[in-house]
Amino acid sequence: MEQIIRARRLLCEGGWRDDQQLHIVDGIITAIQPIAVGDSRRDVELLSPAYIDTHVHGGAGVDVMDDDPAALTTLARHKACEGVGAWLATTVTAPLAEIDAALRRIAGYRHDPRGAQLLGSYLEGPWFTPENRGAHLPEWFRELAVAEIDQLIEAAQGTLRMVALAPEKPDALTAIRHLKARGIRVMLGHSAASYAQTQSALDAGADGLVHCFNGMSGLHHREPGMVGAGLSDSRAWLELIADGHHVHPAVMRVTCQCAAPRIILITDAMRAAGMPDGLYAICGHNVEMRAGVVRSAAGGLAGSTLALDAAVRNMVSYGGVSSEQAIHMASLHPARLLGLSHQLGTLAPGKQANILALDNQLIPQQLWVKGVAVA
Repeated sequence: MEQIIRARRLLCEGGWRDDQQLHIVDGIITAIQPIAVGDSRRDVELLSPAYIDTHVHGGAGVDVMDDDPAALTTLARHKACEGVGAWLATTVTAPLAEIDAALRRIAGYRHDPRGAQLLGSYLEGPWFTPENRGAHLPEWFRELAVAEIDQLIEAAQGTLRMVALAPEKPDALTAIRHLKARGIRVMLGHSAASYAQTQSALDAGADGLVHCFNGMSGLHHREPGMVGAGLSDSRAWLELIADGHHVHPAVMRVTCQCAAPRIILITDAMRAAGMPDGLYAICGHNVEMRAGVVRSAAGGLAGSTLALDAAVRNMVSYGGVSSEQAIHMASLHPARLLGLSHQLGTLAPGKQANILALDNQLIPQQLWVKGVAVA
């Protein structure tokens, strides 16, 4: 059966088009056509690709590391409410057996038609350094070893999409090359790496920076650090937590001026996302959320409670970019990073019908995943 959605404005890769109708058959977009002149029927104001959140630890009171397969279903439904059509379940630094178990749960997950599509896993840790560790517990950090990496790749059963590591660790360049040969993206972070070390990792095939500015060496005019390497190297994708707390609005604007085509909006959300203020846990220790901001006992930020639709609006308000650019940062750019832009990330014939209806303030109104109305 064919579905037709009529929109006042529809976002394609080349920009907004007025008065368009989108055709869907069996979960695939089959055509995008102008609405006939004189036809006043419109189903939605704005139609865009559904968002893709590549960095999600938790939300709605659950965490990817919870030993409960139902947690992933809860998270998938929670993400759908943000206009997210697809996401990566992201682990944290923990004992190897716990990471192995989490990867197996993710691999065994079956799509819930009321939730966002789980694309696979993102291994954040345990290959970090104590400097700029964030909420990750250093007692569980490990050295890089190809045999151990392969053990976790096997546990993921073909669903491991990305790995984050610190590029100054011994054997980091060997690990990056090995992961890339296996088709896995590599992000750099929770690190004190220098500019030169970061450049060497990018030369070895690393794809970009984990939540840029957070958990890494900052920009200095004589030592550009990891941030300087990411801002200046056109090969580097830059994850950005656009909540106004993790990155100041002025820095969001600077980042857009330097690297707008390479920004990937993420939430880095933890279990407190979508929940009331109070005490929660992340990486095995307690944290407190006040006014939506989560901090450790030492006062450091510990994940976020950001929703991806809010990140898009914040980029327009704080980052000074257009709605088109901001939406691409949450859809097209992550699809390109993951090598999935032939299937996801834009609205075009032949692509999967992960579609988001928005109002004129970019508030999600309706989500379709594989052509099925979800939220």
